[in-house]
Amino acid sequence: MKRAITAIAFLLSISGHVSAQDKPLWELDEVVVSDTRLKNYTEGHKLSRLKDSTIQRSGTFLTALLAFNSNLYFKENGFGMVSSPAFRGTNASHTAVIWNGININSPLNGQVDFNTINPFNYSSVDIRSGGGSVQFGTGAIGGSVHLNNDLRFETHFDNRILAGYGSFDTKKVNYGQNFGNGRWSHNFGINYTTSDNDYKYLETDNRNRNGEFQNVTLNFNAGYVLSDKNLLRLYHQSFIGDRNLSGNLVTQGRSRYEDNHYRTQLEWVSLGKTSTSKLKLAYLYEGFNYFENKDSAIFSEGNVTTLLARYAYDIKLSDAFRLNSFLEYNHFKGGGSSFGDPQRNDVSLTALLKHEVSEVFVYNFGLRKDFSSDFSSPLVFSLDGEYTVGDHYGLQLSASRNFRMPTFNDFYWKPGGNLDLVPESSYQIDLGQRLEFGAARFNLNGYYIATDDMIRWLPNGSDIWSPSNIDAVRIYGLEGELALAYPIQRKQNIEFKANYAYTVSEDLATDKQLIYVPFHKANASIAYNLSHVGLFYQHLYTGPVSIIGGELEGYQVANAGITYSQKLKGKLQYSLGLTLNNLFNTYYENVALRPMPNRNIQTQLLLNF
Repeated sequence: MKRAITAIAFLLSISGHVSAQDKPLWELDEVVVSDTRLKNYTEGHKLSRLKDSTIQRSGTFLTALLAFNSNLYFKENGFGMVSSPAFRGTNASHTAVIWNGININSPLNGQVDFNTINPFNYSSVDIRSGGGSVQFGTGAIGGSVHLNNDLRFETHFDNRILAGYGSFDTKKVNYGQNFGNGRWSHNFGINYTTSDNDYKYLETDNRNRNGEFQNVTLNFNAGYVLSDKNLLRLYHQSFIGDRNLSGNLVTQGRSRYEDNHYRTQLEWVSLGKTSTSKLKLAYLYEGFNYFENKDSAIFSEGNVTTLLARYAYDIKLSDAFRLNSFLEYNHFKGGGSSFGDPQRNDVSLTALLKHEVSEVFVYNFGLRKDFSSDFSSPLVFSLDGEYTVGDHYGLQLSASRNFRMPTFNDFYWKPGGNLDLVPESSYQIDLGQRLEFGAARFNLNGYYIATDDMIRWLPNGSDIWSPSNIDAVRIYGLEGELALAYPIQRKQNIEFKANYAYTVSEDLATDKQLIYVPFHKANASIAYNLSHVGLFYQHLYTGPVSIIGGELEGYQVANAGITYSQKLKGKLQYSLGLTLNNLFNTYYENVALRPMPNRNIQTQLLLNF
C-alpha cells in the first residue's frame, strides 16, 4: 500500500511538469478508451452503458446501480455485506468483471463481491450480455461487467467533491480529479465510506446488529504520449475494507471480515498506419482475514497474487477484414489457512477476426485456447454479427462456447477440495433485435445456454462438503430493454429506462429451477430535469425464488430523490441531493432470513470546479 501511494504521489508531482509541454504531432482522440476490444468486437451482443448521470443517482455500491439499472439479480447477506450476482440464470462465478480490459474475478472463489466496488470511481460501467470467454476468459458465461477508466487528452482540469450523510450514521466522502493537456492525462479518486448499518428489521423488534462497515478506495489512472506513435498508460486501484458480518433473524452475528485488494496495470501502446501493438503488465493482490469472533485475536487468513503479461496485435488486413490476436500469461500464487500454498500457471492464445461484409452486415469470429499447469481447458469459440436495416432496425446474433476454470478453493480447500475437477463448459446462442427511433431505443433478446460439468459443493459420505462436476443446467429466457431521452424544451428534459428479464434455469437432473434465480425481474427509472431542479424515481420488482427447503417471496422496492443544482462563479457548480431509499418501507429479503434496510434517507453535496 505504501509503495502504491508513493508511486501515485510521484506521478501527481510530474503532472505539473508535463502540463507545460506542447501537444505532440500525433493527434490523439479526445477520449482514449480503456478496452478497445469491447468497442470494436461486440456487434452481435447486447451492450448497455451506464454513464455518469445514472451512476450519481445510485447508492454507495455497484450492487444498487446494477440492480436498478440492469437485468442482473443480486444476493446480499444484508446491506453492505457480501453481494453475489446472477446473470441470465447463472451463478456468481459465471459473471466476469473486467477492470480496464483484464478479468479480476478472484482466483480463490471465482467471484467478485459487488459491495467492494464503488461506481463513482469509473468513467462508465458497461454490461455485456452473453458468453464472452474468448475475449475475457474464465467465468464469462452469463455475461460480463466492465469497469472503465477512460482518459481525456484534450486540455482540461476538473475537480469533484462529494460528501454525503444518511440514516444509520452512514457517511461518505469522495474526491475526484481529471486533468489533460494533449500529452498527459490523469484521473485520481479517493473514497471513504462508513456506516453503523444498524437498521431496524421491519415486522420484528430486532435490528441489524454487528453490521458496521467502513472502507477506503484509491484510484489513479494516467496516460502519457511518449512519441508520435507511442503511448503509456497506468491504472491503479486500492481497496481496504473492514466490516462486521451481519447475523440473521435466527442468529446474532459476531464475526468480522477484513479484505484488501490492490490492482495495478501498465500498458504500452504502439500505433502504426494499419496496426496497433499493446503490451500489458499487471499485478493483482487479494487478501483477507476472517475473525469468527470479532473480539478475539484468532483469525483465519488467505491471499492470492496474480501476475499477468499480455501482448496484443491488432491489424487492418484490408478494407473488409481486421484481425486482433493476443498471447497472455498468468501466474497465480496463493496462501491461506484452509488451502495451503497453491500455484498455477496459465497461458492463453486468442484470435479475433472482424469482417465488414457490407455497410449493413458485420460479423466477428474468435478462437481461444488455454493451457494450464493444473488441468486441460477446452478450445472455445465465438461467432457474432449484426445486420442493420436502415437507420432504425438491427438484428444481432451470437453463438459461443465458454468455460470456467476451477478455483483454488475448489481444488485445495481443507477439508473437501477435489483435485480431479475439470473446467465447466457452456454452449449458448443469443438472438437480439434492436429498434431506434430518435431518442427512443428498444432491445429484445432471446437466449439459450447449456452448461455441462457445472461445479457444485455437496456433502459427501463423511458429511464434509466437497465440489464435483455433477450438474448439467439448461437456461433460456427473454430480456427486454427500453430507453427514452426526450428534451421537452431548452432547460427541461425527461429520461426513462426499463428492463425486464424472464429466466428459466433448470437443473436437468431434477427439472427444477436453480435456487436464487427469479423467473421474473424488472426495473424502471424516470428522471425529470427542469432548470436547476431534478427529480428521479426508481422501481425494482423481483419475483419469488427457490431456496433450500422452500421459496422466498418476491418483492417490490422503490427509491426517489430530488436535486438542486446551481452554477456559481467561474467553473464552480454545486448540487444538493436528497434520496429516500425503500420509499414505501417494504420488508424484503433477497437472501433467506436476512432482511434488507427499512426506509432511509441519504443526503449529499456535490461540488464541481
